[in-house]
This record gives sequence, C-alpha cells and structure tokens, in this order.
Amino acid sequence: MPRFLHTADWQIGKLFGQFEPDEAALLAEERFAAVERLARLAQEHAVDAVLVAGDVFDAQTVADRTVHRLFNAMAGFAGRWLLLPGNHDAALAESVWTRAARLHAIPPNVTVCLEARPVLLEAAGAVVLPAPLTQRNTFNDLTEWFAGADTPPALVRVGLAHGSVQGILAEDIDAANPIAAGRAASARLDYLALGDWHGTRRIDARCWYAGTPETDRFRANDSGQALLVELAAPGALPAVSVLASGRYRWQALSAELQVASDVDRLLAELAGFGADDVVQLKVGGRTDLAGHRRLSDALGQARGRARSLVAELGALQLEPTVADLEGLAADGYLGEVIARLQGAQHGAEPAAAQTARDALVLLAGLLERRAPAAAASATAPGGDR
Repeated sequence: MPRFLHTADWQIGKLFGQFEPDEAALLAEERFAAVERLARLAQEHAVDAVLVAGDVFDAQTVADRTVHRLFNAMAGFAGRWLLLPGNHDAALAESVWTRAARLHAIPPNVTVCLEARPVLLEAAGAVVLPAPLTQRNTFNDLTEWFAGADTPPALVRVGLAHGSVQGILAEDIDAANPIAAGRAASARLDYLALGDWHGTRRIDARCWYAGTPETDRFRANDSGQALLVELAAPGALPAVSVLASGRYRWQALSAELQVASDVDRLLAELAGFGADDVVQLKVGGRTDLAGHRRLSDALGQARGRARSLVAELGALQLEPTVADLEGLAADGYLGEVIARLQGAQHGAEPAAAQTARDALVLLAGLLERRAPAAAASATAPGGDR
C-alpha cells in the first residue's frame, strides 16, 4: 500500500516585511522548523515518499546559506523526497535549483522534478507524474500530459502539480497556471497532489491542496497542515488524513467598543494571547479616556507575550466623560481644545479624524502627567494649600 506525505508552499526565505525585524526573523526561522516537523511526521508514519507540490523556496534569489539550511532541515527523513518547482521557484534555465546543484546541496534521496516525465517509485508500487513550472506564470494547463502518459498497470498513478484549479478557487487567483477541474479523473490518477493554495482544501475525492505547513498570512484558510495519503491499490479511492504541522496561530480580529463591558471582553481576549500567537487587531467604536488607558496598558502587555501583535486603533473614537475632564483639570481654553478635537473625530475625512484622535490622546496624556506634578507642588512646603 503506497503511503505519501503531501505538502506544498514551504516558501523558504520568505521575508515578512510587514513585521518588525525581530518578529520577521523569527517567523522566517519557523519555516525551517516546519520542514523539520514534516520530516519527523514522514518518519513517524513510515511514508514511502514526501511529495512537495511547488514553491519550496519563496524566491530564486534566496541566499546560498538558505539553500543549504533547507536541505539540512529535511535530514530527519531518509526516504524519498520529490520536490516540484512552483511559480516562486520555477525551473528556469538559471534558477535556485541549478544553483543548488552547483552547491552540491541536494542529497541523493531528494529528486527535484525539473521535467515533465514519470518518476518511478517501484518499491512503493507507484509512479508520480510531475508538472513543474518552467516560468513564473503560464496560461497553459501543464497537467494535460498526464492523460496520455502510459504507466505500468500495477502501479498507482499520482499527479504532482502547482497551480489553480479552474472554476473552484476565487476568480482573481485562477488566471495563471491553470489546472482543469477534472484532471484526476481525465488522467486516470489515483491521487492528484496540488500546491499554490495556502490552505488545506479538498477539490474532489482524488484531488487535494495540502496548504502551507506553517501559516504565513492573516486568512482563515485551514493552513499549517500536511496530508497523509494512503492508496490501497490502483483505482481505489485514497484515504487522506490531515496532520498538524504548524506552530504559529495567525488571527485577524476586530472589536467594536461601545460600553465598558466591551472593553472588559477585549482585555480578557488580549490576556489569552501567548508566544505562538500572531495577531492583527482592529478596534473601532468609542471609549472614554479611562477605557483607552486600560486598553493601551493591556496592548503593551499582550505585545510582550505574543509573537506579534499589530493593533489598529484609527477607527476608535475617544469620548471623554465629565469625570475625565475634571480629572484632567481641562477647563477654560484646554477644555475648548478637547471639545474641538472630540468633535473632529466625527469628520468625513478619515485621515483628519485619526489626526484629531491622536492629538486628543497626546493631549490627555500630557495633562495626566501634569496633574500629579501640580498636586505635589500644591502640597509642598511653601506651596498653596
């Protein structure tokens, strides 16, 4: 019974430029750790081969050291690895793959599928039909040759491809590198292992996207997994099991604050973040200065616990209460300025509204720091009583 580990979209060398440099470095480092976890899964489940359906590397220009580190990360599984060039690491005349060969970085148990020709895995009772990308984008279905490929009838037929299944995924992502929706059936494949979509997704009983083994974006697409595929015999339906392989939990969250209990709920959620959380938080609505102060403190603490926490507060309006203004001693001209800034938050121009909000936060902070100093001066010897 042939057994494979199906994975894809490792994106080794991804830069994560939207994060702070220290956070980006840790996220990039975790992609090597994910490959090490895949090797352990392959060993644990005694698979015949690991099938990597494209985008092993994030770019052709990754450093030589990155190339060596990738293949070293695979050392935990001594069985066969089949790597397919995808759109990020296409098999160009001069590519990351030709460079890896010159560096003597590719171990003997690793096959890079640079050509559209069958790869026999006779010991496993299988033949793999790869469709490597030889340029970043193509508008021809590179899996068409599968249908006419003759293979021994006693071997299961497995396709390996990277692209967009037509008519299944969103229209804006299936224009390039197309794959016919019925390719597994038309090519008599027992299983079609796909890459390019970064989440685990079943297309039909014989066709799956594995997704990236380590989540890399804020999208709820069932990523951070690999697939264990078991094929009992030619023609039998594959048994596909989902295996967890990722570490970080990427979460895109939003909160709308209206009353004090909304702030309490958000603070409780922030308190639950830990070292494996990568969070994008958008906060809107309104709160008083006390609520904003509590939120700011909680965000600071959560940033210290989470791997990354990016909070957008531009849509949150500050509504100082009478008690807030009394506590700031903001009477007279200062009170008028605060009222004007508070009103400007409701303007039609988003940039101007955010500027007013930021100015209000800054002014409130200055007044809060001034108040203890003024009180201390008033009670000091010789001061007004």
